[in-house]
Parts: sequence; C-alpha cells; structure tokens
Amino acid sequence: MDTKKLSTGSRDAISCLPHEVLGVILSSVPTKLAASTSLLSKKWRNVFALVHNLDFDDSDLLQPEEGEEEMGVMRESFRNFVDTTLALQCGSPIKRFSLKCHIHDYYSESAHLVRWVCNALDRGVLDLSLETSVQALIPSELFTSKTLVKLRLGTQVTVEVFPPEASLPALKILIFESVLIRPDDMCNVLLPGCPVLEELYLYYDGFEGWPYRITSQTIKRLVVQYDEFEIESMSFMSIDAPNLLFLDYSHYALYDYPLVNLASLVEARLDIQYSKRVVRPDITGLINGISNVETLHLSPDSVDVISLCVGRGLLLPVFNNLVSLTFGSKNEKGWKLLPYLIEQSPKLETLIIQVIYH
Repeated sequence: MDTKKLSTGSRDAISCLPHEVLGVILSSVPTKLAASTSLLSKKWRNVFALVHNLDFDDSDLLQPEEGEEEMGVMRESFRNFVDTTLALQCGSPIKRFSLKCHIHDYYSESAHLVRWVCNALDRGVLDLSLETSVQALIPSELFTSKTLVKLRLGTQVTVEVFPPEASLPALKILIFESVLIRPDDMCNVLLPGCPVLEELYLYYDGFEGWPYRITSQTIKRLVVQYDEFEIESMSFMSIDAPNLLFLDYSHYALYDYPLVNLASLVEARLDIQYSKRVVRPDITGLINGISNVETLHLSPDSVDVISLCVGRGLLLPVFNNLVSLTFGSKNEKGWKLLPYLIEQSPKLETLIIQVIYH
C-alpha cells in the first residue's frame, strides 16, 4: 500500500465535505480559529459564511500588566477582528452570538457594541449573550427581536431607555446578571412582552436596581439570587407566577411579601438570610405563597429566619402536598422548628437532614 498517497489524501479529505457540513464543524470550534480558515482559499471564505455560532471574548487579549498604550492597541485589534469577522459572513443567518468585552471609553466603545449587537439581530440570531466590564449601553432593538429564543445580559449592561413597545415573541429563556434596569420596566414592560417565556434567571450582586416585582403567566422556572445591602428603599418582594413549577430564591428577609402567587409550584429552594437593616422582617406572604410545594429545600439561614419569625408570631401554613423536605440549622432554636414543620406536613415522606459543621 502506498502510505504516502493515503496520508496525502487523508489530509485533504475534509475539503471534500459539503459546505454545509464544514460550516457545522467550524461552528463548533473557537471563532478565532474558524475565521482563520478563510485565509486558506476562496472556497474556505465561502464556508466561513456558513458558521452559525460566533463567540468574541477580549479577556485573553487585555492583561492587567500591560501599559495604557499597549492596551489601546489590543482593544483596537479586537475591534478590527470583530468587524472583519462579521464582514466575512456577508450577513448570513446565525444561531448564537456571544460577546464579552471590556469597555474603556463609554461613548465610543459603546457605539461599537451597539453596532455588533444590531448586526446579530439583523441576521436573525436565536441565542444572544452579552457581558461588559463597566456600564455600557445596548440598543433598544434588542427588545423587539422576533427571533431571539434565549437572551443573557451580563454584568454592567445598562438599559437606559427601555422601549415601551418591547416585544420578544419567541423568547423562552431570559438571564439578567446585575443589569441596570428600572424595576417597573421589568414588571410592566419587559415581562408582558415575552408571551412564551419559560425560564427567568435574575442574579444581582451588590448592584442597585434589582427587580422587586416579578409578574408572568408563563414562566415555569425562576431563579432569584440577590446579594443587595442597600435594601431600605426596596424592602418588599412580590412574585406573581401562577404556572411556576420551580423556584430558587436567595435574598435577605424583607419587611413584606405582599403578593406571592405560586399556585402550581412543585419544588422550591429557599436561602433567606437575616439582615440588621431589616430589624423585623415579615416573611408570612412568602411562606404562605409556597405552601403548595411538593419538594422543599431550606438552607440553614432560611431555617433560622423562619424560626425567628415564628417566635414573633408567624403561624406556619399546612403544607398539604409536601413529600420531601431538606432541613438544617446552625443553632438549637432553629432545630426546634423541625417538629412544628413536620406537624404541618401531613404527607411528608422524606426528610433530609443537613449536618452543619462549625
């Protein structure tokens, strides 16, 4: 056998694949590597236009030890790379667009970001992820996309002017990570404009403007993880989601939960912490709102907060559907809550005790 001839043929075998297959292959490798194939020949430039996943991240380029001049050159290089890559694709459709970049100059660099995002929207993107290092504006067109199915906005993104006609008719998954948006815009404009939304994830870490009212008739999965110390001005939380099946709620205990409508809830995870900023929290609305749950996970902090509120007069509801309970506490007072909770859970079958090591 002529091994030399075989190896030569094997090396070129990939070029014989249909363009559509090559496009799928290149869509599964890093965008920088996929874009480099366009230098091979005119054929490969045509293939790159079929790549449907684009991932841009300047983290590897910008190193803290670099000087200001070097950083400027690297930022310019990254901008040119994104512009060139998008131009090579000639407006072909894309499925996923991910952009992670460090903003240095608020106005000029935000303009680049807006242009790139609009390019993805014009090409019918289905899954869009955006993360910036400091506050950066995003185009209002992002909230009128007819094609987006999944949207993730990462830290420091600012929604300064929210379009009143917001409409995301195909959006099923929405993820906000410390996105600066007026809470009323979230509740009254954005969520009503997402008629098929199924999953909502809200992460806010020491960031002002966390949404304190969540209303949706369609969401089935909700994750709320807030770590906010400045809570005096927004000391209540409402969740109106009658079709919700899963809730993961992590926050400080607040003064009031005026509306918690979770009629279809199956599983809940609570991690509620006590804060001296809220001297006498009242979690009655929250506990009553999750009383239909079948599986309940209580963190040790949650147990201690519930125990504190029971000591101040909170009456636990009957958990008629509860069959599985995860329970743990950091102190003796918290453990005294367990018999009361079991008494209020007539169908309880499984009890998982969390062992707390000091």
